[in-house]
Amino acid sequence: MSCSRTFDDAARAKDYVLSQALPIVVKADGLAQGKGVTVAQTQEEALAAVSAAMESRVFGAAGDSVVIEECLSGLEVSALAFTDGQTVVPMVPACDYKRVDDGDEGPNTGGMGSYSPPGFVGAALQDTIKRTILEPTVAALKAEGIDYRGVLYAGLMLTEDGPKVLEYNVRFGDPETQVILPRLRSDLFEVCLEVARGRLDAVTVEWDDAAACGVVLASGGYPDGYAKGCTIEGLDELDDGILAFHAGTALAKGRFVTAGGRVLALVARGADIGAARAKVYANVGRVQFRGVHYRKDIGAREVTP
Repeated sequence: MSCSRTFDDAARAKDYVLSQALPIVVKADGLAQGKGVTVAQTQEEALAAVSAAMESRVFGAAGDSVVIEECLSGLEVSALAFTDGQTVVPMVPACDYKRVDDGDEGPNTGGMGSYSPPGFVGAALQDTIKRTILEPTVAALKAEGIDYRGVLYAGLMLTEDGPKVLEYNVRFGDPETQVILPRLRSDLFEVCLEVARGRLDAVTVEWDDAAACGVVLASGGYPDGYAKGCTIEGLDELDDGILAFHAGTALAKGRFVTAGGRVLALVARGADIGAARAKVYANVGRVQFRGVHYRKDIGAREVTP
């Protein structure tokens, strides 16, 4: 884990910020829909993040306390696994894009897209993550008397000193799930059933070699204020094989309209990231609603210029 401190008093949190090297990370210590994190490049930005969370209460109860931690450098990867409390079966790795704009600019969001598999996460690194992070975590839960069965999600930073844990979730991660599960060859129901029964070692979990790339279509203004009720056009024009995951949508008079910040995620599969990426972006522009915004660089790092 990275070096961090947790505060439930805004004044003490601000004093700590002033004593630390920059950049520094300020996190609302609760569920904030993936938007409670600020990577502050200046003290003013960090102090404003503390004020927003703890004094202005922009994240509600999630800002009752904040976590302030060192900023780690490296590539991020999401490592998800099935566990029945004893056996740990990793899923294929995926990469999420948190910032709202291309080039990782702008504020953090719940995720603007993802792809799987990342070429920089080979078999050896996956084994290291399983042995040094996922399995010890499940063992520690068991040692505390917690019989956890389900999905364990570790958000990791691949630093020069090896993988470091940024966060844990006890659920499928969004939008990573949309590019992971389309690669699952095994029966998801069977896997989940054996997880619940405590017999995960009795099932073989197999994955497709095909890659997947997903792009989130967001409302203009997200993650700040945005309009709702905008008519969504073009969903019936998508190519065969394109998956459209609804998130912030609603039905109004028989038509889909926007009802949230992240409206839809379109996902395509292909022989490699380049093929999957080309396929999904060929379809993204067909879906239209007022103010639609999406990143144009999802998976670009994996494609040779």
